[in-house]
Amino acid sequence: MTHASTLAPPAVKEPATEGSRARPRLPLAAAMGTAVGLFAAARLLGAAAVAMTAWATGGHPVLLLGRSWDSVWYLRIATDGYGRTLHFRPNVAHSDLAFFPLYPGSIRVVTELTPLSGPGAGMLISWTAAAVAACGIYAIGVRLHDRAVATALVLLWGLLPHSVVLSMAYTEPVLTAFAAWSLYALLTGRWLWAGALAACAGLARPNGFAVAAAVLVAAAYEIFRRRGKVSHRLWTGVALAPLGWVAYVLWVGRRMGDPLGGYFEVQRLWGSRFDFGLGSLRFIRHLLLEGDQLLFPTAMMIVAAGLLLYGLLIADRAPLPLLVYAGALLIVAIGGSGFFESKPRFLLPAFPLLLPLACALARTARARPWHATLVVGALAGLSFAYGAYVVVIAHKPL
Repeated sequence: MTHASTLAPPAVKEPATEGSRARPRLPLAAAMGTAVGLFAAARLLGAAAVAMTAWATGGHPVLLLGRSWDSVWYLRIATDGYGRTLHFRPNVAHSDLAFFPLYPGSIRVVTELTPLSGPGAGMLISWTAAAVAACGIYAIGVRLHDRAVATALVLLWGLLPHSVVLSMAYTEPVLTAFAAWSLYALLTGRWLWAGALAACAGLARPNGFAVAAAVLVAAAYEIFRRRGKVSHRLWTGVALAPLGWVAYVLWVGRRMGDPLGGYFEVQRLWGSRFDFGLGSLRFIRHLLLEGDQLLFPTAMMIVAAGLLLYGLLIADRAPLPLLVYAGALLIVAIGGSGFFESKPRFLLPAFPLLLPLACALARTARARPWHATLVVGALAGLSFAYGAYVVVIAHKPL
């Protein structure tokens, strides 16, 4: 489906049945509730699969979901603040300054206001953010297509291979929640909300700048289209959008003694830098010649699928903000070196990539409901099994 406007296409009306009276439709809030309910059921079943696998192997599901890998760093920042660095080799040092402050700050607030422990607070924030993100994703799906596509989009996002991360004490749900509603604000012309939410996204994760990029490019297009005759709200939104990301990067740089380069030095010492995909190509060569654990070829296939879906998104003439946002996340995932197995996690917030699949699934559901049911069932089985494998068995950083 194509759209007349690049920024804010009108909502698509579902066709009426033959005759003078349209068939009654479910109210929008109830329809959104149904979609979010399906998403919640998918994630609860995924968490249950992790729990059963953990118990079967002698593990503890709460610790695996709430205190694994990056979660440990967030919990320590929430408790003690910044200042921890682990030195491994002269050119390898892991500093907690690599982790953006919004999520650990939220954990600290929740633990002080409730009796929850750090892992419990982290999971509560992530689960809540995932539900808020699902609502935003649904709103975008309805805005661009219809309720069936919106429901399919939310469900597909909840059944991605790495969607288990949405049930863990990680930051991807938080970023996606701010991103989805910021993009929705852009599509509906709410520039102040778009900029403010983009600023929050920039405080959540390093790749949160993708939301600000969407706001800035969309604003530039609007200014060009209107020949500079735009409201002050647009200019204010533009000023707000990059503030969160820029403020934290400059703060880390000042702390490191290099305001402009300090944060990127921290990332380099973690082994993470933007090398235009050279590191990724070297690792893919290693996979093709020597092989490795299931986690790595799966990551390669997911990134390749992301590129294909982005091409379909362009062909479908998706709105400019979605293209910029998803494109920026893809560039970071492909062009950055570092932990190859983490690339699918970096793409979790790139939900616009699923729009072509959601349209196809909605069409299948209308024409052949049982076929769509089988597809969703197969995706669910693969998602739950792979999520349990990644969290419990693989023993690799997410």
